[in-house]
Amino acid sequence: MITLGIFALILLITLGITYWAARRTATTADFYAADSSLTASQNGFALAGDWCSAAAFLGFSGLTALYGMDGAFYAIGPLVAFCTVLFLVAEPLRNSGRYTLGDVIRSRMQTRSSLLATIAGTIVVNFAYLMPQMAGAGVLVRLLTGIPYDWAVIFVGIAMIVYVAFGGMLATTWVQIIKAVFMLATGALVLGMALRLVNFNPLTLFDNAEAKYGAKYLLPGNYLKNPFDQISLGLGYVLGLAGLPHVMTRFYTVPDAKTARRSVVWVMFLAGLFFAGTTLFGLAAADFVGQDVIRAADKGGNLALPLLAQYLGGGKGTLGGEVMLGLVAAVAVATILAVVSALTLSTSSTVAHDFYTNWLNQGKIDPKREVMVARISAVVIGILAVVLGILAQGINVAVLVILAICVAASANFPVLILSLFWKRFNTGGVIGGMSFGLISSVVLAMIGPAMRGADALWPLVNPTVVSLPLGFLGAVIGSLIAGRDKANETRFEDFTVRVHTGVDPTS
Repeated sequence: MITLGIFALILLITLGITYWAARRTATTADFYAADSSLTASQNGFALAGDWCSAAAFLGFSGLTALYGMDGAFYAIGPLVAFCTVLFLVAEPLRNSGRYTLGDVIRSRMQTRSSLLATIAGTIVVNFAYLMPQMAGAGVLVRLLTGIPYDWAVIFVGIAMIVYVAFGGMLATTWVQIIKAVFMLATGALVLGMALRLVNFNPLTLFDNAEAKYGAKYLLPGNYLKNPFDQISLGLGYVLGLAGLPHVMTRFYTVPDAKTARRSVVWVMFLAGLFFAGTTLFGLAAADFVGQDVIRAADKGGNLALPLLAQYLGGGKGTLGGEVMLGLVAAVAVATILAVVSALTLSTSSTVAHDFYTNWLNQGKIDPKREVMVARISAVVIGILAVVLGILAQGINVAVLVILAICVAASANFPVLILSLFWKRFNTGGVIGGMSFGLISSVVLAMIGPAMRGADALWPLVNPTVVSLPLGFLGAVIGSLIAGRDKANETRFEDFTVRVHTGVDPTS
């Protein structure tokens, strides 16, 4: 009952935010971008909420607990990834678009086929990212309530539909901010309690793990056995984060490019603090809870952190243990609800703004009708996300998230970066880059160890090292086959001025 009470309290707070936001969401700018009114700190906390997802809160800790340093590699990657966002894409995105990645491509290419290719890439990446979030939510809600996994996923789907369909970006943002505060505070509490057991010497956690599981536990290769997997992981992080649509839309919620850059600095510190702790959470869970108990609770290791919190509170069946379990599990569910809401909003924005308004009706649509289409899309997307979450049961959510980032790195990133910086790039390049990147990354991921285990037809867990070059290759080949587009190259001069200065030379 204590666990359910904590969860219900957090859920009521977030629903209250949604009600407040719904009364202030009237225009398309309100629904998609919170009227571009957020400060750098607010957007930084919201970005931290976007990025510190089920993979961070549950998956990274579980991977470290089960596989040692390979799990730590997953955790430290985001510290580098946001540098790419800061130096390459944050300012150009804010200056060149309005609500979506499709806005940027449409502004550069001004063709319907390039917009359609971008829509496909956005939707595939978002659904790939949604799947692990729903899986993590299902595991936790089952733990909190005792209801079957399938019904737990359905419950989460209903909650995220309510957040997005009624509150839009404003509700999603404030849910993210409050969730980020809860998450950081809870992480600090768990870390302090774990370190207290080792006299606040984190090196003792490493020593205990080595003594319990052997020296190999602290060496790379326990999970990422192929060296190319480690290269793929790094490439996927450094370039894939900049291709995640739900992260990119965050830069439209601030008033100018300077604020966009400052919000990235905020998230680097906030997320960095938390990710630095996930390695210690995993080691502490392996030391105190034990790998056998973690695997028995969830074979993917996704419950390592909640089980650690229960142990630190006094163990199973004690008041303190149940309070700590309830706190961590409830915050984790709030984390997932916030992230799936952001993903749902990004996908519904793509469907309503990019596809329905700009591709199907070429911009000639009533704004109120567009918002209505976005809300209906959120319902449909929520239903599809529930189905994907049910199918993903039992797979470590961190692995699935990194596969989603691989797809973003292989398809969205090449198209985005070449649109911003290559004059010769054209509509053929957009189609070629998206096609090569999407097909190669999705197919290789589906036949790899993450999805097929010992029956894998492809050796790499993360195929970025192959699919990313193929994405760039497809973009270059597509541009060359399509031939020179003089009008597009002429527009590039004005486009470059706008993306780097925020000044529209045509006005």
